[in-house]
Amino acid sequence: MQDMATETFIGNMRGPVIRRMDADYDAVRSLYNGMIDKCPMMIARCADVADVVAAVNFAMENELQVAIRGGGHNGPGLSSIEDGLMIDMSMMKGVRVDPAARTVRVGPGCTQGDVDHATHIYGLAVPAGIVSTTGIAGLTLGGGTGYLTRKHGLTIDNLLEADVVLADGRMVTANGSENADLYWGLRGGGGNFGIVTSFLFQAHPVHRVYAGPIFWDLENARSVLRKYRDFLPSAPEELGAFVGLKTVPPVDPFPAEHQGKRACAIIGCYNGPTEDGQAVMARLLGEMPPPLFNWMGEMPYPALQSMFDPFFPKGLQWYWRGDFVKELTDEAIDAHVEQARNAPSALSLMHLYPIDGAVHRVGKNDTAWNTREANWSMVIAGIDPNPQKAGEITRWTKGYWEAVHPYSAEGGYVNFMMEDGDESRLRATYGDNYDRLAALKAKYDPTNFFHMNQNIRPLHS
Repeated sequence: MQDMATETFIGNMRGPVIRRMDADYDAVRSLYNGMIDKCPMMIARCADVADVVAAVNFAMENELQVAIRGGGHNGPGLSSIEDGLMIDMSMMKGVRVDPAARTVRVGPGCTQGDVDHATHIYGLAVPAGIVSTTGIAGLTLGGGTGYLTRKHGLTIDNLLEADVVLADGRMVTANGSENADLYWGLRGGGGNFGIVTSFLFQAHPVHRVYAGPIFWDLENARSVLRKYRDFLPSAPEELGAFVGLKTVPPVDPFPAEHQGKRACAIIGCYNGPTEDGQAVMARLLGEMPPPLFNWMGEMPYPALQSMFDPFFPKGLQWYWRGDFVKELTDEAIDAHVEQARNAPSALSLMHLYPIDGAVHRVGKNDTAWNTREANWSMVIAGIDPNPQKAGEITRWTKGYWEAVHPYSAEGGYVNFMMEDGDESRLRATYGDNYDRLAALKAKYDPTNFFHMNQNIRPLHS
């Protein structure tokens, strides 16, 4: 690569280009997952779409490998690359709400919290995840599940349009009538086809919700999981409630007498009148053992979305595995509880996120996301602040997954995969959509320029 070409590229960028000799290089390159350490040759901190195009063209012309960073929340560290060019869009944070049309135009560097903050004043929300620091770009391109999913579908089911920079430097718009094949692939196919520089979402009425966590001792987990499993299909879709096996955090404000206990938790959100939410939860709780504590109450939706942020700051050690789950059998529940007893740290967990309701009303071939018949998306995450425990949390996660995978579907949510996935895993995830995605990859990215992702290789290769 010519030094003159590099200097020309840097001079043409509106945003800064960070190199290894720069004082802020280590801070800028650091990843959400502290278990992963990569050293890009350069980090192009794009200020606008023109910067993104310039970075793509520069990388292509100089045969540099690239990684794409949006909100920077990627678990397996695929938003960075060793020795190549990181195209970093974390500064591209604009959000524009059209309250009359209930649409939201979102920049690729936005977090979920950025979007929630902008929409809340209008009594609206975009169906997304459960942690406000999550980047909206990666979440969307993988699918997107959260509290509003049962009623309003996946995040991709609410994606109306995207602007995309392709590997050849062209910018195109993808929606239902323009580049419709690309629009199909973006909805669940990850970052395989280009760099999305703008998302247009459908928003829905959400303001104050009846929500929060309820914790039981792990000794009651079998009963809680079975009651939750049996109750959810008949529950109103206004109730989004996921279940988890975890530990009562050993910090305030959690009750001192319960801190550090292994636990089963339901974290619920009822988007409707509080009294209706209380009545729905009373039906569920009436048949369950008494909880250690019940902190459900009325709150603004963004307060719920940011509730768990303090426990998951940037830089923790993470290792996760995921599966789609069609049926939560008694045998599967037994396996979950036994594995949860051996959690290696207070932050390590298993969550089951419901993907029923509105998700099932979209055809399995209507979007790249194929597993429309599953009822939950499961994640098992080994988490700890201590780098010396990286091996332990990884072994626990893998062992847990191996114990419960026989009760799961073959595929899993791409946003819950580490970099150690393979093509067979992706084929199982995308099912009969996989070959169509590979053909789409050959059309829009024939050289596999965008390969730092859960990679779908072009059909011709």
